[in-house]
Amino acid sequence: MKKNEKQLVESVLFSASQPVSITQMKEATGLSSQKIRSLLTTLIDDYDSNRESAMEISRAGTKYVMQLKEEYHDQTRLIMPAEMDESMLKTLSLIAFHQPVKQSNLRRMAGEKIYKHVDDLSTMHLIHTKKHRNTELITLSKRFPEYFGLEVTKPEDIREFLMKKLASDVSTIHTSNKSEPED
Repeated sequence: MKKNEKQLVESVLFSASQPVSITQMKEATGLSSQKIRSLLTTLIDDYDSNRESAMEISRAGTKYVMQLKEEYHDQTRLIMPAEMDESMLKTLSLIAFHQPVKQSNLRRMAGEKIYKHVDDLSTMHLIHTKKHRNTELITLSKRFPEYFGLEVTKPEDIREFLMKKLASDVSTIHTSNKSEPED
């Protein structure tokens, strides 16, 4: 393996603003798909074994992304502008969990604000809407797992991931509340 080939794939991942497919890397580097897969495996191992790096390379659906390791997210939120506020993120979570979901049912769950959220999320290509009688039927797009760096793409797998994440977050909150001294 030529050392500059590995750095070439690494540079494509670093400079991309979103997850990158093997085909896109092939077009950018001129390397074969097989070579890129091999180099990605090496790069992933390199970043995983480098405990001092704040970066990681991971799969996002069928694509790859270079991103900040999760343990550094809190520190960077202060300087990184959020693409969506907490309210819109809650709407997106409801869609992810209940998909396919009727917009009318979503409104009952989260209120009138969902109409703007659905428009914005559709513009961001995170959801699809399809006319369904007097309302819209909403599902996640293929971009959703890429955007959030998820390896799962099927609705049931996304739902399971969300349940595990929620259970983990609740457990963390419960544990931290137990360790705080009572007044």
